[in-house]
Amino acid sequence: MRIDAHQHFWSYDPVTYDWIGPGMEVLARDFLPAHLLPELESQAMEGAICVQARHDEDETRWLLELAGATPQLLGVVGWTDLCAEDIDERLGQLMQNPLLLGLRHVLQDESDDRFMLRPDFLNGIACLAKHGRVYDLLLHPRHLAPAVELVDLAPDQAFVLDHLGKPRIKDGVLEPWGKDLEQLAQRPNVACKLSGLVTEADWANWTAADLAPYLDRALEAFGHERLLFGSDWPVCNLAGTYEQIHQVLSDWASALTPGEQAALFGTNAERIYLNPC
Repeated sequence: MRIDAHQHFWSYDPVTYDWIGPGMEVLARDFLPAHLLPELESQAMEGAICVQARHDEDETRWLLELAGATPQLLGVVGWTDLCAEDIDERLGQLMQNPLLLGLRHVLQDESDDRFMLRPDFLNGIACLAKHGRVYDLLLHPRHLAPAVELVDLAPDQAFVLDHLGKPRIKDGVLEPWGKDLEQLAQRPNVACKLSGLVTEADWANWTAADLAPYLDRALEAFGHERLLFGSDWPVCNLAGTYEQIHQVLSDWASALTPGEQAALFGTNAERIYLNPC
């Protein structure tokens, strides 16, 4: 199965989605399954995993409803407050829906770079591990070192790094991001999405050559068995179409074997999200 491991939906409201600011007007509308399915079909993608865009359990339930009504949506990476005192109960209720594949928190927006190491957050991660679901890491490069500490404290939890840790592609900066990425990749319970890269580049002028050093570094660090394709649609529309995002990753991956390409574009996501051990 060919799987897009990272995309979003929303019913646009300027208050609820206040992060969609000036210069991002292309995102200021509804993005729903009916808009995604033609994009998937155009690139022969057979399924997709939807990821939360808000810290809101109601959004997570809404996404699960969309997934339940749309066969091509394979599941949801949602949100709940992992720091809540009743986290066991919250997770117990959410996990009744098998389409909930994992959870995510927008760690990159927390004022404390070590938020993920708070005792209450660590307790939430421990509870999630008991349910066998994935935790998506949404980080900036400065958070990679604390993320290594988090992963070391949660060896039984499966983690997936979103957007390659958001390297500074526009500025052409590779370090210390690259070395920190390699440290994180040494932990076998961490995988990585090749997603969200064009929006870290120059939106209007990026080229495949701009992305290549970061993709190469990710392959060197994680190997083909722990990399996943993600479009980051519709956020990618800020800098490129779905077709362009898929094409640049396909062109870069053309040097891989057919089996390695199949892993990147589907079987890794299937193993990690849909069929966890």
